Amino acid sequence: MACRWQCGRAFGQGDSITAGIDIAGKKGQPIKAAGPGIVVYAGSGVRGYGNLILLKHNDQFLSAYAHNDSLRVKENDVVEAGEVIATMGDSDAENVRLHFEVRRDGQPQDPMEFLPSR
Repeated sequence: MACRWQCGRAFGQGDSITAGIDIAGKKGQPIKAAGPGIVVYAGSGVRGYGNLILLKHNDQFLSAYAHNDSLRVKENDVVEAGEVIATMGDSDAENVRLHFEVRRDGQPQDPMEFLPSR
C-alpha cells in the first residue's frame, strides 16, 4: 500500500495491540484534529499510548492521537477540523511519531480512508 503520509506502520501491520497507523514527523510538529469534535480524553493514563487525545466526532466516530509531546486541549474542549490539538513527540514510544486511530462504533477503521490526500 502506498502511503500518502510519512507512514511508519500501516493499518493492521505489526504485533502492536493498537489498531491504527504511525505517522513519522519531527518533535514539536503540530498535530491537527482530523475533524470537528469534542475532547473526551486528554492525558497519559492509557498504557502504551503516552500523551493521548481522544476526539468524539459524533455518535459513531472517534479518533485517537497518541505519543504526543504536549497537549493543547483538555477534556470537554470543542475543536474544529484542522485545529492544533497537540505537538508530536515520543511519549511511551521508541521514536517520534503520531499514532492515529479511527473507530466507528468502537471498531477500528483504516485511518487512511479518512485522511485527505497529500
